[in-house]
Amino acid sequence: MTDALTTTDPRTGETHDTALVATSDAAVGAAAAAAAKSFAALRWTGRAWRAGLLEALADALEAARDELVAVADRETGLGAARLTGEVGRSAFQFRLFAEALRDGGYLEATIDHAGETPIGPGPDLRRMLIPIGPVAVFGSSNFPFAFSVAGGDVASALAAGNPVIIKAHGSHLETSAATFVTLSAAATGYGAPSATLGIVYGTQAGRALVADPQVRAVGFTGSLDGGRALLSIIESRPDPIPFYGELSSLNPLVVTPAAARDRGDAVAEGLFGSFTLGSGQFCTKPGLAFVPAGDAGDAIVRQLADRARAAEPGVLLNERIGTSFGEIRERLVERGRARVVAMGSGERAQGFHATPTVLELDAAAVTPDVTEEAFGPLIVVARYATTADVFTALDAVPDSLTATIHAQPDESALIDELVRELVPRAGRVVFNGYPTGVRVAWAQHHGGSWPSTNSQHTSVGVSAIRRFLRPVAYQDAPAHALPVELRDGASDVPRRIDGVLTLPTA
Repeated sequence: MTDALTTTDPRTGETHDTALVATSDAAVGAAAAAAAKSFAALRWTGRAWRAGLLEALADALEAARDELVAVADRETGLGAARLTGEVGRSAFQFRLFAEALRDGGYLEATIDHAGETPIGPGPDLRRMLIPIGPVAVFGSSNFPFAFSVAGGDVASALAAGNPVIIKAHGSHLETSAATFVTLSAAATGYGAPSATLGIVYGTQAGRALVADPQVRAVGFTGSLDGGRALLSIIESRPDPIPFYGELSSLNPLVVTPAAARDRGDAVAEGLFGSFTLGSGQFCTKPGLAFVPAGDAGDAIVRQLADRARAAEPGVLLNERIGTSFGEIRERLVERGRARVVAMGSGERAQGFHATPTVLELDAAAVTPDVTEEAFGPLIVVARYATTADVFTALDAVPDSLTATIHAQPDESALIDELVRELVPRAGRVVFNGYPTGVRVAWAQHHGGSWPSTNSQHTSVGVSAIRRFLRPVAYQDAPAHALPVELRDGASDVPRRIDGVLTLPTA
């Protein structure tokens, strides 16, 4: 099959044809049109029905887990244990959104009855969030399940009542196809409209999908350059649409003097594990660590270096990531005046691999030249003499998904100072832990200011559903024209009625 798309085992570099071909522009248009037709039915389904759909998708994922993991391991080299956990995370996400649907709080249902107000007579107003329309979701390279075909963007968009068209990532085409078949069959078996889920393949198909007038929002997890390219397409549309991109994040981590002195060994161990987890291919990897000058800080750097030298090369997801990792590492040294403290040995001739690398510089030398995200197992350690050095250096660090503080309980004043500096710069602040690993929960926020994301919304947790909804207000509407959640009487969702929060009554 000469026009077949190919897939590559990153551990060996071996490439083979798949049974998949790039989706033509015409086929993308047909998929978008089918999704729009599906939306006409899906948008009016009840919350309980959609909750059942999500649970059916979760059941299907779990039933196909072994088969899906085997395919994904061949394409990503992430290992069966990691991938098995990721399938479980994906199924959990579907179930969590089913729970949110039954709760109904996400609707922001609000009723203001007609009556006199301080500024005169007021009409009856009732407001809630409704589905936005067909959503395009771009699968990510580093999470073939949890941020791809079975990922949180898909789960939250479906929960909101929207059909989804997925653009499969080129690093795991067969995994994407197999996952899509699993979910699509489950959706059909549940009775969902035929194009509730769709999928396209190839870079050009992604461009065409974003440009299609039927698509009403885009979810993207990937590189900053990739996000900018999609934003450019959106800006050229006659009707610009929301773009929710998770793009780049350095995730600074600060170790206080007391933490370095009292538990430096544990900090070094945890930090090494965090920046090398998944071969450093996590969006929340701590890429820049502020470590105090002096003996305690020296010991942390020394332990990081010892671990790096002893470590085996880690598998990178594709050739592009491997090439970029090497180029960024060189730039950090050449332009940023960073010193190579340690670099693992054992480079392999086959496949795409990288060895853990520890670079070091003075905090005063932290400039934009050393704040480029290196997707891979690399960390820059910035040594500081005073807290003021940290704050000055942070001004050169782009805003991030996370920021981390390692401190001791008796440093409350310093902790407060750090919080005031870091909260404006990150979407999640971690205390005495490590940012890798993003809990899927009601309270989670996985986002931040540009360039970590380009919105105030999260891509993980229940509030991720908010991206794929829009508000509508009904004024003086007859009861039969209102959604059930906005009608007077008993309700199974929390509502704000005439300014007073009212809990479910049925």
